[in-house]
Amino acid sequence: MWTNGSTGSTPVGRASHSRTIWELVIVLGLSLGASAVYSIVSITARLTADTPLGDQTASINTSRSEREWLDFTYQFLDVFFDLFVVALVLYLLWRPGRSAFRRIGFDLTRPWRDLGTGVALVLVIGIPGLALYAAGRALGITVTVVPSPLDTFWWTVPILVLSALRAALVEEVIVVGYLFTRLRELGWGTWGIIGASALLRGTYHLYQGIGPFIGNVAMGVVFGWCYARWGRTMPLVIAHWIIDMASFIGYPLAVAWWPTLFGVPSS
Repeated sequence: MWTNGSTGSTPVGRASHSRTIWELVIVLGLSLGASAVYSIVSITARLTADTPLGDQTASINTSRSEREWLDFTYQFLDVFFDLFVVALVLYLLWRPGRSAFRRIGFDLTRPWRDLGTGVALVLVIGIPGLALYAAGRALGITVTVVPSPLDTFWWTVPILVLSALRAALVEEVIVVGYLFTRLRELGWGTWGIIGASALLRGTYHLYQGIGPFIGNVAMGVVFGWCYARWGRTMPLVIAHWIIDMASFIGYPLAVAWWPTLFGVPSS
């Protein structure tokens, strides 16, 4: 059941219905909807390739240039400009007398409670996620994720932390806060919205294989249910940020220590 403060939205009239739909299409087309389409193309290419899916690789956080200052500049600008779509949806959600931050629960009104809830979500999502990745590798339905080395430059780890924050903000603000608000205004029911949000989340991770798709759909259902109940994106952002920092920074360490377990081909 929706809480009183979950989205602060009311159904739109007929005149605004088409406008809201077009706004949704444009926002998703500029962000994660486009990523979902590219991921569908990517998984189609992978599944129709001669190499089995389990023997393929997907690189994350790769270098953008052989020259250090250019590599840093490109990666920093990637993070910086991706956050403009977050600013866009917050602007679109803003109402006179009520900020968009408060509307989707992305504020600092209860920091310690949000932090505790976020850490709890990490335990609920992160640990099963590792097991699902291992199972997917064993079943051959998940590609080998090749991480960026951590010791490339002095700024590598800080950039990875920023990249994790970027992913958390883009995904939770758009796929949860914004999408839930707009679909609620269009008259969608709670579980329909949770399902649509979770399916979108899983789809733009399809480039990593079927296993990550299933795992991210499950994550989307849990996060969607939490948002519908609490009306806050802040704990979701915190949880996502921690999970991605563990993936971007902890995963390369795990690969270095146990390469056979994680199935990363030797160079």
